[in-house]
Amino acid sequence: MSSLLKGFYFFSSGIGLMFKPGIFRYAMWPLIINIIIFTLFGVIAYYQFEVLLEWMLSYLPGWLDWLRYILWPIFALALALIFFFTFALVAGLVAAPFNAPLAHAVEQRLGKVSAATGGSAPLIRSVLQSVLSELRKMLYILLRALPLLLLFVIPFVNIAAPFIWFVFGAWMLTMEYADYPMGNHELDFKSQLGFLKQRRVLSLGFGASVALALLVPVLNLLVMPAAVAGATKMWVEEFSASS
Repeated sequence: MSSLLKGFYFFSSGIGLMFKPGIFRYAMWPLIINIIIFTLFGVIAYYQFEVLLEWMLSYLPGWLDWLRYILWPIFALALALIFFFTFALVAGLVAAPFNAPLAHAVEQRLGKVSAATGGSAPLIRSVLQSVLSELRKMLYILLRALPLLLLFVIPFVNIAAPFIWFVFGAWMLTMEYADYPMGNHELDFKSQLGFLKQRRVLSLGFGASVALALLVPVLNLLVMPAAVAGATKMWVEEFSASS
């Protein structure tokens, strides 16, 4: 439980860090990108939500029609989670060139930047690596997300699908944002997964806090830069010593 709560702490501390002097100028661009993409996704989801929900509920046999009133809020939550996780992936890919310098600035603020991240050439290289890493993460996630989507069309199993998706989404979000500080230290995707699996509960706690924040209006607009800052603090305090 302490590890789970510590994951929540790191994300909340990221909100304060992103507004610190010397950091906000790096957090500003991910924040702007976040708002633009979130607005576009929100408009699309608003017009397609009811159609998609009715299609999913149409798989119920007629004699179970009364379950519609129970499953509707569950499916609504599930679709919201899928929407926000998809949004996080797309926003992360677009903002990747800005998130790596943001993680570097946070690590400088914490006074823990090593020689591996010092200088402009390594930083430029880390920006390019972060874009490639985003593509690798998207492939990793898609290969697992597509089978999980089938849970929504299996009767009775689909009741548990939103909860399974939440855990999967929490893990995905931790991978998404922990990549930036770890990538700045030239850790590849396989190495990053190894670190996160060593502290699985801590990692899930961090991802769960990000997922819950994505569901809160206004706060969800701050999630991306705050999560990058929080993941960097988590890297410094929990992982960097063993890297």
